[in-house]
Amino acid sequence: MPNIKSAKKELRKSVKRSAFNRKIKENLKNLIKKSRKAIAAKDGKAKDLVRETMKALDKAAQKGIIKKNACNRKKSRLNKLFNQKIK
Repeated sequence: MPNIKSAKKELRKSVKRSAFNRKIKENLKNLIKKSRKAIAAKDGKAKDLVRETMKALDKAAQKGIIKKNACNRKKSRLNKLFNQKIK
């Protein structure tokens, strides 16, 4: 445990930040899973889910929660799967 006042405050901030980031990452994982399942089932909602997932990935990359290249890789793979299965 930190002894210095500023270190205590920094610990509180980092706990809040990590909880926020974890929540966004879990949401991303769930969106990707839902999109993949919808694509595999050739569901009509697949297009909307993929669009929503792309938007969430871009936002996470913009905020620095995931890296830019990781975002682009995930988007590319999801789009490739969507184009193969649906179209």
